[in-house]
Amino acid sequence: MDNVDNVLDLAKRRGLFWPSYEIYGGVGGLYDLGHIGVRVKNKIVSLWRRLFIEDHSDLIVEIETPIITPKRVLEASGHVQNFTDPVVECLNCHRVFRADHLVEGALHTSAEGLSTKELTSLIVSKGLKCPQCGGQLGEVRTFNLLFSTTIGPYSGDVGFLRPETAQGMFTSFKRVFVSAREKLPLGIAQVGRVARNEISPRQGLLRMREFTIMEMEFFIDPIKQAEPPLHRVNEERLNVLSADAKVKGDRPSQYKVEELLIEKIVIHPWMAYWMAISNRFVTNIGVQPDSTYFEEKLPQERAHYSSQTFDQLVILGEDKIEISGHAYRSDYDLKNHMKLSGEDMTVFRRFDQPKIIRNKKIQIKSRDKALSSALMEFLKGKSSEEVEAAIRDGKSVGGVQLGELVTVESVEEKVSGEKFIPHVIEPSFGAERCLYVAVLAAYREREGRTVLSLPVNISPYHVAVFPLLSKDEMENKALRIAEMLRGKFEVLYDSSGSIGKRYARVDEIGVPFAVTIDGDTMKDGTVTIRDRDSWSQIRVKESELMETLNKLFNGEKLERLGIPVKGDR
Repeated sequence: MDNVDNVLDLAKRRGLFWPSYEIYGGVGGLYDLGHIGVRVKNKIVSLWRRLFIEDHSDLIVEIETPIITPKRVLEASGHVQNFTDPVVECLNCHRVFRADHLVEGALHTSAEGLSTKELTSLIVSKGLKCPQCGGQLGEVRTFNLLFSTTIGPYSGDVGFLRPETAQGMFTSFKRVFVSAREKLPLGIAQVGRVARNEISPRQGLLRMREFTIMEMEFFIDPIKQAEPPLHRVNEERLNVLSADAKVKGDRPSQYKVEELLIEKIVIHPWMAYWMAISNRFVTNIGVQPDSTYFEEKLPQERAHYSSQTFDQLVILGEDKIEISGHAYRSDYDLKNHMKLSGEDMTVFRRFDQPKIIRNKKIQIKSRDKALSSALMEFLKGKSSEEVEAAIRDGKSVGGVQLGELVTVESVEEKVSGEKFIPHVIEPSFGAERCLYVAVLAAYREREGRTVLSLPVNISPYHVAVFPLLSKDEMENKALRIAEMLRGKFEVLYDSSGSIGKRYARVDEIGVPFAVTIDGDTMKDGTVTIRDRDSWSQIRVKESELMETLNKLFNGEKLERLGIPVKGDR
């Protein structure tokens, strides 16, 4: 088995994740997270919250919105019309496949962004057949990925399970903006469940039908922008494959954040800034910096709402895994929600100095109550220019010439600002996908055993505590030490099986250190600390255990903190 197969086997054995409802044969694209997987996932989500929200608490707030979404919301966002994938059906066995993936697998070329007609043409011209039975394939059609439902007892109240958390943040923007002191830039973040009716879910946690998403919508003034704190990311080096380089067949190049802006590879400073924070996040879950890069989407590959998109990819062995997406959504979402809902989604931009502006205003001359209703109806939605044209054309209302009822006058006004619709930059991560990538990147084999070398900040437990033998005195001592450590660390206590098997178990779930209480502990008050990755052990006094562990978690080397000893590995 390759590492992917090994990881999937380890995940089932050690309580990370496994197919949901497997006693009934499972359902594609649905996975359970076990007790270890949930702990690691929660650490990953906490890390994301710290880097994106807590470290930017002056700019970012977090909200929570419903999973069930009314149809009108997703009509405004374009998902009802555009959230589709191409599918093709075998005319013999009637299995359905995602057409672009089928073409890519057979021809070993990218099919992303190709139309249904282009995919059908490729299938026919290359003679591609059903990968299951070898039958003839039909025409490629589109399939909408939204899960539909009804809201309440009436079939006409159509809703969907949200495919992203973004729309809840867009529809709540104005209320959050007002309650957050009406200042831009403003980030609204959300972590929550989403659902996508994937055609051919595959590769475990990589393509799921239900998963947790970590997203942030960062609202900016596209003209009078506040500059990002680029000094925070000066040391970050980003591997980037621009659209131009991609077309030429080049490889990713390394850039400083400021170079991405100077060379106009990234269209907005805040987008480059959040890409740098994302790079930091991905390296913090255990991905080596040279194993990740940002690939710009070509125009035909971008989502319907995006002006520029970068996918952050992780290279693990022969695979390239998309771990995050970064989109400049401009004013697409707010503008469409404003249009369909009729609600004002604009904010006010104050000028540095008031301006004198000449405007045309419609003035009503007639006081005739009998005509007022008809006149108001005629004027509704018309600009001053349209009214002027109607007067010139001799239009009448209620049998009276429009020119006798209204005039259009030119007036000067002193204005202090103007309304505009904010633009949006969106970084988005799938939490389970991050879990899968972290586990795959951490997977090691050593002397026939498995070690999961997770970074300490996302390991399921900080430390394991073991009594060497099942003796009351030794177990009681180990329990007291475990309780003491729980005041500072997350502790796993285990007293079952041989010490070697217990070491192997915690190695497989990624616990960085193990503390063992043995016969010498009962004599001289010392314990052993074992390192997961090196299998080295040292002996320290029980009274120094907390301090020693603190130093280890701050990066100090094990061998410098105690007396080296040999023991079971």
